[in-house]
Amino acid sequence: MDLVDLIEEKHFLGQEFLAWLWYKSEERGGAVLVPEIGQDILVVFEKHMLLEYGEGEAHEKLVCRGLLTELREARAGLALGKKPEQARIRIERDDHEWSLTLKARLFEFQNVRLPKTEAGEAGGKESDDPLALEARLLDQIGLYELAVRTVDQLFRMFLEIRCGDQWPEELGRVQRWVRKGS
Repeated sequence: MDLVDLIEEKHFLGQEFLAWLWYKSEERGGAVLVPEIGQDILVVFEKHMLLEYGEGEAHEKLVCRGLLTELREARAGLALGKKPEQARIRIERDDHEWSLTLKARLFEFQNVRLPKTEAGEAGGKESDDPLALEARLLDQIGLYELAVRTVDQLFRMFLEIRCGDQWPEELGRVQRWVRKGS
């Protein structure tokens, strides 16, 4: 099996992860306890979600946009068997806040908005000082890596549940959440 076939066969995991993460984010008002870091982080699904359904020539996509409360259309789509393919997500961890679009198929990050930093807030002027530029760049790289690591930790948490004995019970809770919102 080549890589393309493997990706196609396993892409449902990314879709299940997005649906599960959406459920987890609403379960406790956005707070998601990540055991690996021993603290809650805030996960909020924002005003944009892409759902897909069908296969082959019957494959279609549905874009749902609106304010937080207006993602009801997307939730109703889940009840009809549509699967989340990408979502706009806001994540807050410690004193940092990221906004990003996560695509389920390849776990691709798009439109990442990094937290503001002290270097970035210092007047907003570009400095000609190479050390200041390097420091700002390294700070941004570190913040991007922390965002990726946070999503990885959430995905690892999902996989432990998904591959463990607790999945049938968790799946039942997700299904009840979907039905309640549709």
